[in-house]
Amino acid sequence: MAEERQESAAASRATRLTGSRSVPLPISEVPPQAEVRLPCGIGELDRVLGGGLVPGSLVLIGGDPGIGKSTLLLQAMHHLAEAADVLYVSGEESAAQTRLRGERLGLSGRRLLVLAENGLEEIVAQIEHLKPRAVVVDSIQTVWTRSLESAPGSVSQVRESAGRLMVLAKGSGVPIFIVGHVTKDGAIAGPRVLEHMVDTVLYFEGDRGHPYRILRAVKNRFGSTNEIGVFEMKSGGLEEVANPSELFLSERPLNAPGSVVTASLEGSRPLLVEIQALVTPSSYGTPRRTTIGVDSNRLALLVAVLEKKAGLHLGGQDIFLNVAGGARLAEPAADLAIMLAVASSHLDRPVPHQTIVFGEVGLAGEVRAITQPELRIAEAAKLGFTDCVLPAGNLRRLQSGAMQFTAVHTVQEALASLL
Repeated sequence: MAEERQESAAASRATRLTGSRSVPLPISEVPPQAEVRLPCGIGELDRVLGGGLVPGSLVLIGGDPGIGKSTLLLQAMHHLAEAADVLYVSGEESAAQTRLRGERLGLSGRRLLVLAENGLEEIVAQIEHLKPRAVVVDSIQTVWTRSLESAPGSVSQVRESAGRLMVLAKGSGVPIFIVGHVTKDGAIAGPRVLEHMVDTVLYFEGDRGHPYRILRAVKNRFGSTNEIGVFEMKSGGLEEVANPSELFLSERPLNAPGSVVTASLEGSRPLLVEIQALVTPSSYGTPRRTTIGVDSNRLALLVAVLEKKAGLHLGGQDIFLNVAGGARLAEPAADLAIMLAVASSHLDRPVPHQTIVFGEVGLAGEVRAITQPELRIAEAAKLGFTDCVLPAGNLRRLQSGAMQFTAVHTVQEALASLL
């Protein structure tokens, strides 16, 4: 329960996004607006944003504490400050602490302005006075307005502060980044309406004990939500990973049972990832199904197909499945690779290390065609893979080349060809 303060109509703070009164127009007569984007100087961030930062946009970025949100935004502001003033509003750290972070990252410059402030009215006044090229508010949970009596971080304060910043961004054309805290289950804290108010929602994923980070868009009004950006955390800050596929496969064991490589498509970028499975006899009455990077319900469905259609007895086996490198697979093109990894570990027979596998699997055990196999195969060929197991429905549209293709119609054919 959250206490909400009701205000009279006279005290309403409603503000138009534009200065003139709006009138309805036929959609064909709405004047077009040229798309202008500001490059942030970080290619992976620009990719996730859809090509750059759109003027007047409001971008929400969330992630676990210490994952690198402030580091990424400070580096982006440093690049944007090369052409004009930018404003970094720090509500959690003092200006001296922000300077120490900048020195550790090797950042400097007179156009990167730091403001240690929590009051919304003061922040808005500084933005209107400076008219910066871009603004970062770190974080929205620390900002409060005097027009509400609730404490900073409460539902009403977060919603009101985000609403005022949205109106300011749309009216002035200044793009604003706001950082949001996350709850225990990984969702951005505060009212759910916060994600509906902003133009773009980015999640920064990764393990603080692991050097690699993945930036993912879950909402983007100016681009695709399927793009991801991959970074590596180093002592000098976040560095872009130009070839994520090579990163995810750098420590892959060769000819090890339970290890299969598949090609996942994240937006326009194909990624090669290693799927690892471990199948062991269960010492409990109910066998466990544990997954990292894959939906556990999907694994249960594929295991049932293996038992019914391939004749593997997995009912008394614990199955552990992991996507190496911290990647997350959501598309069904990884189904066949998951099943082959489980079968390989169960039978203790390795899949040839130079083989890549992809394909969607149905409940009848059939292997269905997937989208854009050409991009996946081209990425695999660049990394030295020579064999490919793929659905027969995709083979008709592929040209023969250096890659050797094995087209399969059912799961049984895939198991027979590789195991």
